Amino acid sequence: MSKMVIEGGRRLDGLVRVHGSKNAVLPILAATVLNGGTNIIHDCPGLKDVYSSIEILKGLGCKAAWEGSTVIIDSGGIATHYIPEALMREMRSSIIFLGAIISRCRKATISMPGGCELGPRPIDLHLKAFRQLGIAIDEAHGYITCNVDEIKCDDIHLDFPSVGATENIMLVAALANGVTTVSNAAKEPEIVDLQSYLNKMGAKISGAGTSVITIEGVSALGGVEHRVIPDRIVAATYLSAAAATGGSVTITNVIPAHLQPVTSALKECGCGLRQEKDAMTITVGDRPRPVDFIRTLPHPGFPTDAQPPVMSALSVAAGTSVIAENMFENRYKHVPELNRMGADIKVDGRVAVIRGVKRLSGAKTSATDLRGAAALIIAGLNAEGVTEVEGLCHLDRGYEFFEVGLAGLGANIKRVE
Repeated sequence: MSKMVIEGGRRLDGLVRVHGSKNAVLPILAATVLNGGTNIIHDCPGLKDVYSSIEILKGLGCKAAWEGSTVIIDSGGIATHYIPEALMREMRSSIIFLGAIISRCRKATISMPGGCELGPRPIDLHLKAFRQLGIAIDEAHGYITCNVDEIKCDDIHLDFPSVGATENIMLVAALANGVTTVSNAAKEPEIVDLQSYLNKMGAKISGAGTSVITIEGVSALGGVEHRVIPDRIVAATYLSAAAATGGSVTITNVIPAHLQPVTSALKECGCGLRQEKDAMTITVGDRPRPVDFIRTLPHPGFPTDAQPPVMSALSVAAGTSVIAENMFENRYKHVPELNRMGADIKVDGRVAVIRGVKRLSGAKTSATDLRGAAALIIAGLNAEGVTEVEGLCHLDRGYEFFEVGLAGLGANIKRVE
């Protein structure tokens, strides 16, 4: 089992590059199923979830090869519509393959997906939309079996702007005969990137980034080459690390507009921020100021994935901050571990009150989810003494060589196998 060992107290300084977006590349990998051709995806991060997705593709009959940070998928040889349980349990995002396989094969069989235990993340919105599109669904013995002769187009209203459901509808309807509209669609940048990818294939989709997406079905899709957008959550994590430790850090390969909810909060903390076309520099004094109130919401609100890293920075702010977590009920699992390090955080339901302390103390900690792992590492960068963070299997789902990036900024951090 791996652990991260951090000797805290060093101010971060220097430059670090953000890799391609995990949350963008996963639906794009699923979309490679649609065209039965060659898909070239640049800036594909080497993450556990990405490797799991590629294993799913190989299990379906696709060919996959890496060339540096580029992955090449040939989906011409798909020979099955079934994904085994072992692969589905690796990550929650595996549900996105359901729409792609139905669209290509007109049938699909998968087990219920796995992933971080952050509370209920039901897939009922996905299945409700599929049924509206004429897809017959059978749920039994932990498996979902779907069949359809002809995908029916319809106007679909999502009860909640679910990212996964929006993506699944886009994948299913891309090869339908007619026009499908999705209202109350998710607006995340990753939805826009998926639309861009599909349209390069020859799809006719518009409206991504707004609450209404229109999908005009086409009869076939072709090969495509695409560069994945930068990972805004990784960028937010590096910004939070700088806020917690001080110094001056420049982050490259970012889209500043995607980070506005986080940078707004950091400006309230007193951090200096300078934006360029694809870079951002944060300059921090000794301690951040507190933030009155952060409320996690669907995009363009404050992203739930950025909440744990930002909380680590606020745990050493000069005052009291309040966070309301509206997306996942179990998103505070990192709080007891932060408190073991000397933080003063109290949770009541979905609200966390963070009373900033001058300095955290090193301790042995264990992460139980992806963003919580990043939060504990950030806390360790600030803490006096040595911090050990176990549970790196979670971290590896969303951060590529995170310790290397931090070490390049001057952190005393190493991964111990």
